[in-house]
Amino acid sequence: MLPFFSIISVLALFLTRMAVAAPLKLRSESHTINLVNNCGKGTPKLVQGGQVLTTSSFTSSGSFLAGIAYLDDGTCLLNGEYCTTVEITLVNPTSPGAGSSTDVTLISPHAFNVGASFSYFNGCDGQGQACTTASCTSAFRIDTDYFAQTQCEDDNVGLAVIFSC
Repeated sequence: MLPFFSIISVLALFLTRMAVAAPLKLRSESHTINLVNNCGKGTPKLVQGGQVLTTSSFTSSGSFLAGIAYLDDGTCLLNGEYCTTVEITLVNPTSPGAGSSTDVTLISPHAFNVGASFSYFNGCDGQGQACTTASCTSAFRIDTDYFAQTQCEDDNVGLAVIFSC
């Protein structure tokens, strides 16, 4: 039978090795969204769950699900109705195809009011879409226009949303 102090020593050695082998700190999920107004008029808005989160820059602590961004020129309603709207979901993927997805939507009641584009940063750099005219072909116009979605499978990706007139 091992003496009591030997058992404590073995246990301490085991716990020390486990602590060294374990990561020091896991990086928590976060996503930054920057709104850029190149129109010189109107107010950019980032909305989630019926709440305006910001008119400039926002960083989530965790996933950012089902948000929208638009440039309110005085004709938009709270959820971007009657305006060009960017739909945003930013999430670290837990399996292939389960990461971030962003698109420009012009599905009624949304309608073109200003140009909108987006691109990812801090991962999937430069990937995005642009809809700068009312006749753009890169936006959702009907709910099956899946080509309009731009996916990103990188962790903690950020998004720049740019409005232009």
